[in-house]
Amino acid sequence: MTASLEQLRRCHFAVDLGAARTRVFIKGEGVVVDEPSAAAINTRTGALIAVGTLAEQMTGRTPGYIRVVRPVKGGTVIDIDMAQRMLRHLLGDKVRRALRRKPRLRAAACTPHDADPLAQRATVETLVGIGARRVELVDTLIAAAVGCGLPVERPEASMILVCGAATTQIAVLSLGSIVTAERVPVGGNAIDHSVLSYLRHHHELMLPSQSVRPLHVALRGGDLSMTGSGTTEIHGRDVATGLARSVEVDTVGLRSAISIPLTGVLDGIGKVLRDCPPDLVADLADRGIMMVGGSALMPGLDQMIREATGMPVQVAERPDIASVTGLGAMLDGQIEPMTLNPLSA
Repeated sequence: MTASLEQLRRCHFAVDLGAARTRVFIKGEGVVVDEPSAAAINTRTGALIAVGTLAEQMTGRTPGYIRVVRPVKGGTVIDIDMAQRMLRHLLGDKVRRALRRKPRLRAAACTPHDADPLAQRATVETLVGIGARRVELVDTLIAAAVGCGLPVERPEASMILVCGAATTQIAVLSLGSIVTAERVPVGGNAIDHSVLSYLRHHHELMLPSQSVRPLHVALRGGDLSMTGSGTTEIHGRDVATGLARSVEVDTVGLRSAISIPLTGVLDGIGKVLRDCPPDLVADLADRGIMMVGGSALMPGLDQMIREATGMPVQVAERPDIASVTGLGAMLDGQIEPMTLNPLSA
């Protein structure tokens, strides 16, 4: 974390710019924005047509002159101008006017672990462009751990797994800092792509790219647990004829399909544990791993990690908004650092 708790208490609002969703917390009001990080633009005029949920619904359904863009990739802003325009419309005129009345408007934002200076600068410039006079940056891992109630300020180990759309971040924390961490370029999108590829090659079926996540469609009424089997009816388009078709898909095949991208996540967990001091690893044997992030809600994903690592695994009560909730707790002054009394001479 690059900002102190005292600096964060002076902030007026906090932003979590994720690859899948953008969330905004305003001090005294709570989470006021929770929308997909998407914007639809008219390529002929450059006008912004829609943002958030409506823009996401347009994906794959637009004429040639309308393009749906995502200005955030892997927690990093890749198009500052579009991110600013998207944020302005998501906040709305009323909220932006209220924020502009604040003297020396301050903002806080999450950044991925080990984000390079250019990525951090892009986040800062995005918020400065919507009126912030000063921007404080907080590591996503710290914010998520605070948001799900882990005792990060205590001298004991806490392990967190932030399952995002583009990346998965793993860390062990103690005394309010990150002891060891790893960022794996595998997220919910990679798992969804594996399911889509499996259905295309084994059943010659194509699923819609939007509406609902392909994995959740495939597992409706089932899960990803490594025991048991079953079938699920999937509706899609035949690859050869282009006509609508339904097939019965075996959940065992789906488990094998997602096991390939999950290998990278398991390797990341193993690396973090190997780099962690033995005393902290002993703490984790009892406390286990806390999962947060939107992809943590995949049915049976926690069970697969539990069986692969042999450690207890829990999913946070609200894993999807844990990061912005943690930022909000810091802004409201709900987190107090551990006080260490200096030894007298």
